[in-house]
Amino acid sequence: MSQRVINIGICGLGTVGQGVWKHLSANRTPLGSRLGVKLVLHSASVRDLRKRRAVRVPAARLTTDPLTIARDPNVHIVCELIGGTGIARTVTLEALRRGKTVISANKALLSSHGPEIFAAARRHGGHFFFEASVAGGIPIIKALREGLVANRFGLIHGILNGTCNYILTRMEREGAGYAEILADAKRLGYAEADESLDVEGWDTAHKAAILAYLAHGTWVPVKKMLVEGITRISQADIAFARENGYAIKLLAVITREFPQGGLCVRVHPTLVPRTHVIGNVNEVYNAISVTGDIVGETAYIGRGAGQDATASAVISDIADAVTLLCRGNLAMPETKLQPCRLSAPEEIRGRYYIRMEVKDEPGVLARIAGVTARSGVSIANVQQRPGRRPGAASLILTTHDSNEQAIRATVARIRGLGTVLGQPVLLRIADFAA
Repeated sequence: MSQRVINIGICGLGTVGQGVWKHLSANRTPLGSRLGVKLVLHSASVRDLRKRRAVRVPAARLTTDPLTIARDPNVHIVCELIGGTGIARTVTLEALRRGKTVISANKALLSSHGPEIFAAARRHGGHFFFEASVAGGIPIIKALREGLVANRFGLIHGILNGTCNYILTRMEREGAGYAEILADAKRLGYAEADESLDVEGWDTAHKAAILAYLAHGTWVPVKKMLVEGITRISQADIAFARENGYAIKLLAVITREFPQGGLCVRVHPTLVPRTHVIGNVNEVYNAISVTGDIVGETAYIGRGAGQDATASAVISDIADAVTLLCRGNLAMPETKLQPCRLSAPEEIRGRYYIRMEVKDEPGVLARIAGVTARSGVSIANVQQRPGRRPGAASLILTTHDSNEQAIRATVARIRGLGTVLGQPVLLRIADFAA
């Protein structure tokens, strides 16, 4: 009996698309044998037919119009690897309306248009797989939807952006400044020419939105999250972290109080204890900790980006899609949890670190302490260090347990003091168990 043929179309032959083509070309025969099918790389779309690429693709299989792949009745699986939320959205919806299976690594698309995409798949009998959209080669989506399905998740937190982790790691190890390390990261290809999506926290926020939906059934728009990046982290902050047993990491933090508590999704630089596994994850690696009410804490570490890691996740989704097409199981069910409300700022609690440059004169600390007292924020510790300019000092405060509303009011009032020079730096202090 002849094997069933599964034709795969790849929309976008950038770094990830070429990785998928390369690894499927090399391994499609053994992978197809395990799945009981014949896998065929049917077609691919590119922007420029004349561009030289690291993979060899027959000219007859290339097109400049990704919609022809989405509409081709001979293509069973469409891999959307274009990126962005423009033509990628159009291609995805076009394929789903034809009942096709779509595989995507596009976190921005899913974060912005997830409900529309899932509705289209449900309405027309298509399927949408997206393991590669979060944390590259780490199978975190399968973990949440399959391995940990019996759990409710009070806390999910982790490093979801390898560029930021690479920059912070080198700042700590080498004592160099943010700008210097960023320039080096661009030369090495770890940061884009326009690095803002990564270093200002938006890439992490898109991924956090997907994880929050999977865990809690609620789409949280990025504009409703607290999102802060790493651009203001300095060696003064790195030194404090080192001396006090912390590492600074850009974290996505998703919390929910059960049964009736609100959901909070936030992204910010965080002082993470070195006793916690995530405090020791460095370079371009990602790490995600998931705490379930039954299983307790589980952690997942691996390369969160790059051609091979992301291609691995895409090909894993292709394997699941083939199983679904041939055997009618292993479908990625739509999350159907009861949507929950978002936490108010006063409900988001924690400890905080504030660093500020002040005039080195009598009474400054007393005025700052007066501000924190009026805001209801209790100071746990104060350190004074030399300032960066003549006649200035650097003050570092840490607080006892407080909340986001109080701490934001505190920082705003401190900034308004005439003795405070510039905008204070605010970091959250993680209280995760070891």
